[in-house]
Amino acid sequence: RAWVDAPRDGAWAGPGRAGGGATLAEVLVWSGAARAVGSESWLFRAMAYQYRPQQQQQQQQPPQNNGACDQNLLWTIFQRVDRDRSGIISENELQQALSNGTWTPFNLKTVRSIIGMFDRSNRGGVDFNEFMGLWKYINDWQNIFRTYDRDKSNFIDKNELKHALSNFGYRLSDQFYNVLLTKFDRQGRGQVAFDDFIQCCIVLQRLTDVFRRFDTDHDGWIQVSYEQYLTMILSVV
Repeated sequence: RAWVDAPRDGAWAGPGRAGGGATLAEVLVWSGAARAVGSESWLFRAMAYQYRPQQQQQQQQPPQNNGACDQNLLWTIFQRVDRDRSGIISENELQQALSNGTWTPFNLKTVRSIIGMFDRSNRGGVDFNEFMGLWKYINDWQNIFRTYDRDKSNFIDKNELKHALSNFGYRLSDQFYNVLLTKFDRQGRGQVAFDDFIQCCIVLQRLTDVFRRFDTDHDGWIQVSYEQYLTMILSVV
């Protein structure tokens, strides 16, 4: 028997994969593009360019969509990230375009997890329409990260992680937070960077979802066989 005080129904499940909420002014691109939307940050790197809408008329036009964001800007970004001009942004292309604020490669596991949420055709990448949802998803995560990074260090420390996960509905012991830091602190700083924070929350949510399928009476206890336990873990890792 294993017991976990798992989040109850309605607890936070991470940013949505589509829909409104975040403003484009919060999405991050360096230099001209960032200034065009009134914001600067470190999320998207390798995209420094001067955004000129009139130049877009001379290039291939983006697929039409009724979203509220500036599609010309997103289309330009999409083309910059899609280096092989395949019309699909691959895991490697997205990893190279993203920055976690620490000048280290963006966590490839996080990239794969995010692409897996939006890659509806199982191509190992996202097209432009899928990229628009992915863009908002990452932007929502950045807003969440900024909220709990109270000291503005670009890292989430143990206390900040406790605050975040408690607000998400998790009730975890101090010892388990040490386990989380050991698992997701890839840089050995005793803190979690932006990309690893996303991965931490994704893994926790997936494990919780699996646990709930076995916790049929919602009492926080489950009884599983060894093979069921292995299946639970392998469905997440």
